[in-house]
Amino acid sequence: MTLNRRHALHRLARQTTGLACAPAMPWAALAGLPSAARAQPGDAFPHRPITLWVPWPAGGATDQTLRLLADLASRHLGQKVLVDNRAGAGGTLCMPILQQAAPDGYHIAQMPQPVFRAPWIQKVMWDPVRDTTPLLQLSGVTFGILVPTASPWRSLEDLFQWARQRPGELTVSTNGVGTTPHLVMEELMGRRGLSYVHVPYKGTSEQMLAVASGQVMVGINSNGFAPHVDGGRLRLLATMGEHRTRRWPQAPTLKELGHGIVAASPYGLAGPAGLPPAVVRVLHDAFRQALHDPAHVAELARYDQEVAYLGPEDYGRAMRETYAAEKRAVERLGLARPPA
Repeated sequence: MTLNRRHALHRLARQTTGLACAPAMPWAALAGLPSAARAQPGDAFPHRPITLWVPWPAGGATDQTLRLLADLASRHLGQKVLVDNRAGAGGTLCMPILQQAAPDGYHIAQMPQPVFRAPWIQKVMWDPVRDTTPLLQLSGVTFGILVPTASPWRSLEDLFQWARQRPGELTVSTNGVGTTPHLVMEELMGRRGLSYVHVPYKGTSEQMLAVASGQVMVGINSNGFAPHVDGGRLRLLATMGEHRTRRWPQAPTLKELGHGIVAASPYGLAGPAGLPPAVVRVLHDAFRQALHDPAHVAELARYDQEVAYLGPEDYGRAMRETYAAEKRAVERLGLARPPA
């Protein structure tokens, strides 16, 4: 017993000496470190801010609703959700970011309809299904065809008639090449053998100002046109949903006008491929609560949008179905890129 006690005392002395020699970090200094520096590998997710990438310019309808959503989700996550805009390329610039991001949950992005269409039209290095982990579907948009209030056109037929009489003179703006508004206009004009000049814009705000001021004759875009219509600067000729909107019941749908087109472009959030299930659950739960928050529901209503929630599994299935449907649509319109 004496020998064992002696060994124990020696071990205790060595441990005490090591602790005494190690440099101590004052609590004040530790408190001043960023959360990422203080965090340990076993810390619960998230332990630092999350970036939500929005592939549209700041200030548009989608950007504003997603900024509010991010702020509300931050309260449930205990960390800030920072919004970063990557506008251009028809709303597809979020995909290279997700493809290259680490699967740790700190980089997520909006998934607009064009990301499921672009790979069938042009060569890209990413795949919207293979390179992502679905989190949840959020909402869909109301698309509209608009002209300045000073325009003599009161209907789509007026517009088509003018285009027949002046081939190639009609200027039509959309939110980018390959976007849903662009493809809808291609189909409407192509069926009638009409030509037009396509003028793509990066964002809705800039585009709607161009239409209202007469820089372009027609604008096709989503919800961001609402303030301009309500303010009397733009006239809404038609919408693209299944039914007329409650906000603008006077505007007919393309479907009821006999064009057979319904477009709502549901969108959601996704992270990089390979997100751990526990991280998916934390992100999903926080954003689901934010999605149904009365403040967010009211913000969506400002742009004639409603909640269209789907969980990770159902949203993943919807993404795969959308990807396949976009391939068929692109092939039907003759826009598919040649096989490699």
